[in-house]
Amino acid sequence: MKKIIALVLALCLAIPFAMSVVADENVLQFDENGEFVIMHLCDCQDGYPASETMFAFIRNVIAKYDPDIVILGGDNTVGEAATKALAIEELVQPFVDTETYFAVNFGNHDDEQGVGREELLKLYQQYGGKYCLTYDAVPELFGVGTHNLPVISSDGSKVAFNIWMFDSNTYHEDENVSGYDCVHEDQIEWYKQTAAELATANGGEPVPAMAFQHIIVGEVYEAMFQTFPAEIAVDGITKTFYGKTYSFTPQYDRITSGVVMEFPCPGAVNYGQFDAFLEMGDVIATFSGHDHINTFTIPYKGIDIVNTPGATFNSYADGHSRGCRILTINENDPENYKSDLVTVTDAILEGDDDVLNNSADASVIAAVFDKLVGIFLEIFTKVLGAVQGIL
Repeated sequence: MKKIIALVLALCLAIPFAMSVVADENVLQFDENGEFVIMHLCDCQDGYPASETMFAFIRNVIAKYDPDIVILGGDNTVGEAATKALAIEELVQPFVDTETYFAVNFGNHDDEQGVGREELLKLYQQYGGKYCLTYDAVPELFGVGTHNLPVISSDGSKVAFNIWMFDSNTYHEDENVSGYDCVHEDQIEWYKQTAAELATANGGEPVPAMAFQHIIVGEVYEAMFQTFPAEIAVDGITKTFYGKTYSFTPQYDRITSGVVMEFPCPGAVNYGQFDAFLEMGDVIATFSGHDHINTFTIPYKGIDIVNTPGATFNSYADGHSRGCRILTINENDPENYKSDLVTVTDAILEGDDDVLNNSADASVIAAVFDKLVGIFLEIFTKVLGAVQGIL
């Protein structure tokens, strides 16, 4: 099987490299100040019609931050199969209206309504038109929509940055383990070959990159939690992944920003995606959604593992964190990127009447309370981290 996969990949990658990248028009580029802005919008997770407050918030963020690209982080639309196309058309309309490029990760819930991922991709491309940059780099790979998007330097001379988009798939089921799925071996092999091609074109140096996928990498447990004796594991208090048991006692001193409010939910198996990142040396951070109320950034072996909270008003969420993430990358110093959590609460307290007045989903009183809760949780996390650092 591995030989077949390797042969397919070799044949697919034998075509000229420029043709293997959808961005041959170089539509993504650092601006004259050497900056590139990404809006990471996860778990909108609504049917049709979706929350007007959510759409008002999306329009607010686009107007305020003018992102170069919006990355939909998966679990983008749910609801009924009969209205799936309408839900996708509605979701991408703010991007089309503002002429904002966007790309799509699929989550575990996106195709549960009976519309397959291949058809979903066609719908995003249809309704997004030229603003939808998502494509299937190698259709034979596991999943749908694994691809990369190069970002050109401000002077137009080279690929200065790269965006990896991985389909982390849905659910894993076999006789040994069941749970969420992850990025598979053939996708990882494609990544390594493509990263190597990018490095070769860059004079042998890895092109700095960020990776986006719905389900978080499994290494988050090694990065964040302490191991626990398996013989006294307690359901709900401990989790077991890849042969190790962990207690829900985060190592707060390792969290550089945000909070952890629930156990992260990575794949039930691990095919070595993070190890491949380390091997290729290009990925500076990996971003996921999936766990709606986690907002943390935690470095691990030189790579930031980042969770962006949900924007949904339909599924579970916390008012203090409901929103998106804005990433600002400097082409001369990409590793020191800026990461800002932007919430619906922020938009309301800043006086955005469009967000406040669109529905009964939001109020100033609730926003004040949510903001205070968020501030408390951030302080609590930092205090615990300082204590752990001393101990």
